[in-house]
Amino acid sequence: MTTQTSLAHEKNQLRKEALARRKAMPEVDRIEKSLALAEHVSGLPISPGTVVAGFWPIRDEIDPRPLMDQLRQAGHPLCLPVVAEPHLKFRRLERGAEMEPAGFGTMAPGPEAEELRPDVLLMPLAGFDKHGNRIGYGKGHYDTAIAALEKAGPVVCIGLAFGVQEVDLVPAEGHDKPLAGILTEDGYRSFR
Repeated sequence: MTTQTSLAHEKNQLRKEALARRKAMPEVDRIEKSLALAEHVSGLPISPGTVVAGFWPIRDEIDPRPLMDQLRQAGHPLCLPVVAEPHLKFRRLERGAEMEPAGFGTMAPGPEAEELRPDVLLMPLAGFDKHGNRIGYGKGHYDTAIAALEKAGPVVCIGLAFGVQEVDLVPAEGHDKPLAGILTEDGYRSFR
């Protein structure tokens, strides 16, 4: 087994374990812990007026929408990702916007919505470690989007997850960009 294959196998195993812990959470706990994210909005390293990309939750992911509403009320333009080639696009999210399927089971405003370049990415993930390494869902959507966004300047990457998704150590590869921080129901933890 090559090193690359070994790393992919190890990541896949960690992904499965973290997602199983997340799925095992009672629904009421997932709701309460999702709501708790909004209580920690003031602890996020987000400059006033910056464009923030959230995400539409799928399956049993933490729900960022209450947090995103707090950010909207604080004056941040919001956007949601749309799966596209060669990388994700981000469409402006306005209150009352009509939503449509955006790929990978998510929803986003339709093509009539303005495309924005986010300064901050609030990112879903399968697992994370204490060093800021993340395990995504294995499709590389955020990896390619981050690389494209960074060509126009820095982007702050903040993972959103339940505390049960933390793993001991994520085997990082060369293309993996560590998170600036992680926000869980317990608050924001910076990795920089």
